[in-house]
Amino acid sequence: MGACLSSGGGGLDVTDADKALHRQAEKELREVLLLGSGDSGKSTILKQMRLIHKVPFSSQEIESFRQLIFENLTRGMKYVLDAMEEMELKNATDIRDGEAFPSTYHTPLASLWADPNVQQACARGNEAALPENLYYYFSELDRLFEPSYQPTEQDIIHARARTIGITETTFVLKDHEMLMVDVGGQKSERRKWIHCFQDVTSILFLVSLSGYDQCLVEDRDANQMQDAMTIWDSICHSQWFKQTSIILFLNKNDLFEKKIPHSDIKNFFPDYDGEPGDVKAGREYFKKRFGKLAQKADKTKEREIYIHTTTATDTALLRVVMAAVEGR
Repeated sequence: MGACLSSGGGGLDVTDADKALHRQAEKELREVLLLGSGDSGKSTILKQMRLIHKVPFSSQEIESFRQLIFENLTRGMKYVLDAMEEMELKNATDIRDGEAFPSTYHTPLASLWADPNVQQACARGNEAALPENLYYYFSELDRLFEPSYQPTEQDIIHARARTIGITETTFVLKDHEMLMVDVGGQKSERRKWIHCFQDVTSILFLVSLSGYDQCLVEDRDANQMQDAMTIWDSICHSQWFKQTSIILFLNKNDLFEKKIPHSDIKNFFPDYDGEPGDVKAGREYFKKRFGKLAQKADKTKEREIYIHTTTATDTALLRVVMAAVEGR
């Protein structure tokens, strides 16, 4: 996917040398397409790449993230309260008759977060696709409400906004440039993927490991991991990618490790035969499931598939993994 030159009314002379330079530039530009279902961590990877390759956020972008973080806090709590109603849970400390609403956000948000039933609803967040960044932001609530607050890099990394449309970012590496194309993962956005398929060098496909017991944001009856497997299968079988290398990130490993002792994989994937709570066995199971789908689609062995376990919010870990990816 490169820029196109078109000749207008006045004409445009393109020499052989210009054409050669253009061909060389196209050759040196590696285009990586970021794919995956919603909430898999694609946009987080893109933000991490900016930090790793020292592409700074502008003051305008930082201000946008500051506003987004406030929205994540308030809307995230609204999602929890809505989910509590469906779960038939009530606030432990409702306001008394005639008592005025609090005049600031800080105190009521802190009070709600301390409510035991709010915590219970968050613990059952997989049932309602609750935002995964709530624990991070509410643990930093006092800092976030300081008058002079400016988002840190980790605040920005954890900020969540639904990807709509197509985002392209170019990174200058040692011997070539890399264009990363991020497209929305929700079902309504996937019809746009076809516009990104031409000239793709690699696909970076993200799966949320912690999504094995979670519903989709846009479909409470669908399982996140099953949805990711369906997309992965279609990508591996696509005629567009027969010779395209595919890198699979089994992402959100940190959340997976915290969740698996309390949520048995077998309840959602009956063919899983590992011990309940066995993190290593669980990871290996999903690695094999995705690996088998890829092998089934690529019987001629025309392309290479690489699998990494990642935590997109961990900059140090991602720096190591992306160094290996970029070297391919």
